[in-house]
Amino acid sequence: MITFTTAALCDTHSAEANLQIAEPIFKSYGANPAFWGHVTTLKVFENNDLIIKILAEKTENGVLVIDGGGSHHCALVNAEIAKMAIANGWQGLVIYGCIRDSASIDQLPIGIRALHTYPLKSAKKANGDRDVLISFAGINFRKDYYLYADADGIIVSKNLLS
Repeated sequence: MITFTTAALCDTHSAEANLQIAEPIFKSYGANPAFWGHVTTLKVFENNDLIIKILAEKTENGVLVIDGGGSHHCALVNAEIAKMAIANGWQGLVIYGCIRDSASIDQLPIGIRALHTYPLKSAKKANGDRDVLISFAGINFRKDYYLYADADGIIVSKNLLS
């Protein structure tokens, strides 16, 4: 297990061309304020069928980065989806969109960053794009890059950092 702080990683690696630092637009949810892992990307809009499908897959140190278009009209993840992610080895989620059941999620051993909460569930439409380049918060997220998140922020690198 790698122990890190994003501040220390930035101190050591900020001169590297492939280090990206997210704009501070996210709120922290879940009982794990710090998490890291390999990135899987997903682009969806106001639907979570593919989110559920991906989080049902087993992984080791996976972080799902979801471009939900920044929508504030529905929640893409709830407590049941977060529990499934934990059961399958996902370390965290970064959601450019909303979640719901935040009080329950805050008790779960996972790290989640999202824009806000919203009580309405999303639609069920199995459309979206997996493992594509997605961009938000000043970062270009790519499959198999490494994401590190803690109370100070989110950084992404092509390389494993220590």
